[in-house]
Amino acid sequence: MEAEIRNNTAKHQFETTMEGKTALVSYRLKDKVMTVLHTEVPEELEGRGIAAALSKQVLEYLQKENMELIPLCPYMAAYLKKHPEYQSLVKK
Repeated sequence: MEAEIRNNTAKHQFETTMEGKTALVSYRLKDKVMTVLHTEVPEELEGRGIAAALSKQVLEYLQKENMELIPLCPYMAAYLKKHPEYQSLVKK
């Protein structure tokens, strides 16, 4: 995936646009804790690793900013199981 991923703080989502369609990870932020609510990839863009790229970007951001994560989104929870190196970000 080569599209640019940006943190749209006004909409509370990490997003990327490809072929006129927007894929996103929506979140809620309180103090230094990000609650990931939903991952959405338009059907036309599925199967390209976009959700994984978005998830990785979110987790890298949390690491850099020394923040914690509450993964309410089923996709994010599944991604974390496959990538245990990010487990330390999950709020206890």
